[in-house]
Parts: sequence; structure tokens; C-alpha cells
Amino acid sequence: MATITFTIDGKPVSGQPGQSILKAAQAAGIYIPRLCAFKDLIPHGSCRICSVRVNGRIQAACVQTISDGMVVENDTPEILEFRKAILDMLFVEGNHYCMFCEKSGLCELQALAYRFGITAPQFPLLNPNRPIDLSHPDVYLDHNRCILCGRCVRVSQELDNKNVFQFVGRGYQKRLQVNGEALAATGLRVADRVTASCPVGALMKKRVGYAVPVGERPFDHQPISAEWHAKQEA
Repeated sequence: MATITFTIDGKPVSGQPGQSILKAAQAAGIYIPRLCAFKDLIPHGSCRICSVRVNGRIQAACVQTISDGMVVENDTPEILEFRKAILDMLFVEGNHYCMFCEKSGLCELQALAYRFGITAPQFPLLNPNRPIDLSHPDVYLDHNRCILCGRCVRVSQELDNKNVFQFVGRGYQKRLQVNGEALAATGLRVADRVTASCPVGALMKKRVGYAVPVGERPFDHQPISAEWHAKQEA
């Protein structure tokens, strides 16, 4: 198979035809942040955290395939500010109390905030009134933490061959919905892959939140990185 050569921030990178910028960068040990991307899922490009500048135009690295001579800008002040603004908006659109969240130290959104130096929101907090679904015996759904990345929707459909989750509404009224009156009325099982797919603390297994003590979790000591993602996808 022919090898494709292109550059990321001036560094030569090789990849295979049909490979995304994100996957090629990952293989080269170059970190491109992401939230909606997940192992074995068809790329979706919904969160835009992985945005890069490609031959002068902003593109989502998870869906844009590589080509010979492509020039990718990933680690520039412009791109970093672009991603930081997206992260800021994700925080203020929900209710993220990191100090009291069971996912703290394991949360990819929190880890990205640490990496980008976000310590306080730059936009007004919306403080939405969102429910918590505790009806399921083994899994709970906290809509306050949901960032609408779509992982649970796609993992349930593509990997579990179910249709437990779906989005309803548009714009600021968009929200996650389950295919039943409550989570307990769906076909969700604790062993489904979707239960471990959420990057934040919105969808979590019960009774395991503090199995690893705070202070001993991956992002308590090391920033989120290409190496961390490589381990998750191994």
C-alpha cells in the first residue's frame, strides 16, 4: 500500500490512504485533542475539539483524510484559542462541579481544561435545570454533565447494536433522550460497551465511582496525551 507523506506543524508524518489526520498523528505520537472520537466508531466530527488548519482551512482532524503534501497546523496560538473557546462553552452550557463529580481525575473534559489552562469560565454560566435518571439498577444518567458529544448514541448503535440513546431537539434545546420512559425501561445492560464510553460523568456505572481514589487517577498526575489515548485504543 502506498505511503502518504504530509506535515504537521512542519514535521514530516507518514500515513496510509484513507487514514484520518487524527489517526496518522496518533501513530506518530502527535497529540490532537478530541472528545467525540472513540475506539472502533465511525468518525463523526461533532465536538470540533480536534480542529486543525489544513492547507489554510479549518477542518476536523477525525474526519479529514490525509493526502500527499498536505500542510496541517495543529499546535498554533490560533488553533489553541479556537479549541479553548469550545471547551469553555462546553463547561458553561452544563453543570460541571468537578470537585464533587465521581469522574474527577478520569474525565476527559476536565483533563483538557487542565491541559489548556482553563481555571475559570470566560462566558456566563447558563446553569440549566437538568434531571438525573437513577432508575436503572446498575447505571445512571446525569444530564447535567452531558456535553452532547454523541459517543453514547453511536456506541449503542454501532457497537452494541442497540438504540438506547438518541438526540432530540435542535440548537440550545438539543438534549439526550433514551428509548423508554426512563433508563430502566430501555434495553441497556451494564456489560454494554456504551456504559464505559462517556468521556465525562454523564453516563456511569453505579457503585464504582470511587473504586480508584481521587488522587490516584490517571489525570491527577499526568495530562491527557497521545500516549493515554493509544493505551485506551490498544
